[in-house]
Amino acid sequence: MSVRRILFFCMGNICRSPTAEGVMRARLAAAGLHIEVDSAGTQGYHAGEPPDARSQAHALRRGYDLGALRARQLQAADFERFDLVLAMDDDNLARARHLCPPARRERLGLLMDYAPDAGSRIVPDPYYGEAEDFERVLDLVEAGCAGLLAALSPAPRTRPA
Repeated sequence: MSVRRILFFCMGNICRSPTAEGVMRARLAAAGLHIEVDSAGTQGYHAGEPPDARSQAHALRRGYDLGALRARQLQAADFERFDLVLAMDDDNLARARHLCPPARRERLGLLMDYAPDAGSRIVPDPYYGEAEDFERVLDLVEAGCAGLLAALSPAPRTRPA
């Protein structure tokens, strides 16, 4: 898979998708891979705001600094710019399909498609939840990003026998 740019998205771009952006950036840096990562929301009501303070605090405890990230709204141009455009849930995936040009729909998917054994097809919205809900988001996002990284990493070369 030849991917140079990845966009994660959820509804408001203040909890799940910035968490995915932060986790994936850290994983790519550790792997020495140079892939652009961004995040957005299908709704623009948090545009320009930093990630939710609870998302930031829980992420920071695991070593992910989300403080510099700012919310923005998903745009039609994102489907041209990004090679993968990955939703956190089915509702936002459906919203994005309406915005996405038909010729670019193969770029759309769910992050959790990369972690089929994680026990969830989606990353649930923790906004109205408790601390454990933000931790669950991190668990799922880490699993999804690990699977995505494995899919993006070049296959190891084997020496001929």
